[in-house]
Amino acid sequence: MRFTRALSAAVLLLGVAAGPAVAGPSPSASPSEDGGAPTEAGTSFRTATEIEQGQRATANGSAGDYLYWSFPADAGGRPTVRATVRLPESHAPQTWRIDVYDGLRRRQACQWGAENRTAAADAATLELACVLRTVRAWSEPWANDPLPGTYYVRLTAVRLPTSDLGVPVGTEVRVDSKDVGGAAAVDGSLAEPLVPGVAVSSGRDDGEGQDGEERGAVLSAIEPEDGWSSGWWSDRWVWTGAGAVLAALAGIGGYALTRGSGRPARVPPTA
Repeated sequence: MRFTRALSAAVLLLGVAAGPAVAGPSPSASPSEDGGAPTEAGTSFRTATEIEQGQRATANGSAGDYLYWSFPADAGGRPTVRATVRLPESHAPQTWRIDVYDGLRRRQACQWGAENRTAAADAATLELACVLRTVRAWSEPWANDPLPGTYYVRLTAVRLPTSDLGVPVGTEVRVDSKDVGGAAAVDGSLAEPLVPGVAVSSGRDDGEGQDGEERGAVLSAIEPEDGWSSGWWSDRWVWTGAGAVLAALAGIGGYALTRGSGRPARVPPTA
């Protein structure tokens, strides 16, 4: 009996001591909750996952799904969208496509890049790329020029055999932008960037709902690191000023070279 009681007490003490160690700290938040790269993709324009330029976003999905991301693009930038699809070990030839839409949900054509590629049956990965035209600060209403605001990336398989429908795939998307500068600057700018919810947040309505509550329905919270540009300033102003200074200096120099030494000296008349 004494041995049994001693053994029970020892087991009880071991359980109490091991309890906190087994429980341990609570699991950390996912990378997306900690402000890291997103690990999911949306299924429509309204649920597109927001990513920043220069950020690598990953997502797992199924072949045949539509995967959506959104990113901000400002005037003077030339965005480049790159996507990588990781395919299963066994699959049939598949064709994947990447499409980019602007804030008005108009599809933007790619200047260059492999936006539509077919993966062979033994391919493990497939890489796609789309280099857009330079984003303009202002454009004519009838034009299809890229404008500042939110852009949407859609990745999907366009030619998929029935046998591969629903197979798991891994995706990776990254957006970078090249600053073109004053070479693409135009006279004029948009009143607001083409961002979802900007009409409500900019106070174009009464600012209150039917119940007297403030309306703050902003669907997109992403913007460039330095904020949206005003649209009127570009480095072409620097070149214009420098050209004016050089022209003035050239005029002064030309005048100094051609004016001579002043009035000609009077020559006395000869006898």
